[in-house]
Amino acid sequence: MSEHPLTETMSATRAELLSQLADRICGKFEGAAIMFVGVDGVDGSGKTVFADQLARVLSQRKPTVRISIDGFHNRRADRYRLGRDSPDGFWSDSYDYGAFERHVVAPLRSGSNEYLTASHDLVSDELLDGPIETLADPSIVVVDGIFLHRAELRGVWDFSVFLDVNFAVSVGRMAIRDGSDPSPDNPGNRRYVEGQQIYLRTCRPQTHATVVIDNNDLSAPRIVGAIR
Repeated sequence: MSEHPLTETMSATRAELLSQLADRICGKFEGAAIMFVGVDGVDGSGKTVFADQLARVLSQRKPTVRISIDGFHNRRADRYRLGRDSPDGFWSDSYDYGAFERHVVAPLRSGSNEYLTASHDLVSDELLDGPIETLADPSIVVVDGIFLHRAELRGVWDFSVFLDVNFAVSVGRMAIRDGSDPSPDNPGNRRYVEGQQIYLRTCRPQTHATVVIDNNDLSAPRIVGAIR
């Protein structure tokens, strides 16, 4: 049985690219301050695994922590206020960016060493006020998630990656991961595919990211947008 496509063993090409990114990030990191690194891309682009791997490489050089924007969803009633199948609702109502700012960005930027990794529990739909995490040292904070280059978040990132992946590939990966239909045109995928198409049209994340990476081939990701 083949491995899950998003958890395959890291290839030499992938390891080399991650090391190259880590060199650039560490070169910009000032040890007395927090540095936020965003890993963006459509669902199924490989963000979580890429961010995990990048954080592991970085942690060998600098203090590094991992957070996901998925810990900061809106509550269910807000997420589905436009209907459970609405692409506009997926784009506009999925996340509580104010909570991410209050519980992560603002305290760490202000010099506090306390933050939350989540403000909401997807299973229980309850809001969270803990556990409170503590940074031992100024750190590189690696955050993965969709929509990271929308206006509410664009200014957070000191360095950002956009993983550019075709919907045919990303939806196929989601089908393996979630048991969903592998076709981007399937009605069951409309909310997610069209919602993310709104993001790509509206925010043009490829033009804002520090670096754009073609991640269609997990074993051979490649830089397709110059590192700024």
